[in-house]
Amino acid sequence: MRIFVDADACPVKAEVARVALRCQLPVYFVSNSGMQIPAGAGLELVLVDGGFDAADDWIAERAESGDLVVTADIPLAARCVKAGAWVLDFKGGVFSEASIGEAVARREMLSKLREMGAVTGGPAPFDKRDRSAFLQQMDRVIQAQKRK
Repeated sequence: MRIFVDADACPVKAEVARVALRCQLPVYFVSNSGMQIPAGAGLELVLVDGGFDAADDWIAERAESGDLVVTADIPLAARCVKAGAWVLDFKGGVFSEASIGEAVARREMLSKLREMGAVTGGPAPFDKRDRSAFLQQMDRVIQAQKRK
């Protein structure tokens, strides 16, 4: 299992690193710009050149069955689910074959509402419960993959 993190604006980089180091899993923090990542064996910052979706493309081209992808980006999640990867959002939500269609449809609907001028608001603020939910779900995914 490898872990790919859509690192731009990711609030759980330290949590991913802590679990990955404990489980001795390699992590690729993928970003369009330089940033600080936690230090440790197997933790790598991948800087990608290119356009808006360059980091997403880098991750989607490499993620495969058994890998874990951490992202809040719905189109990237859909691509990775299709490749057979486990996909978690930053709050511990799991994207699966059963749930990704609804997530894509909801994203499209909200996008259209925004285009029409409707105020749709944004996501709720990230808090300690979200961090805890993410850690619990990440542990579940890693344990499930180990059982396979």
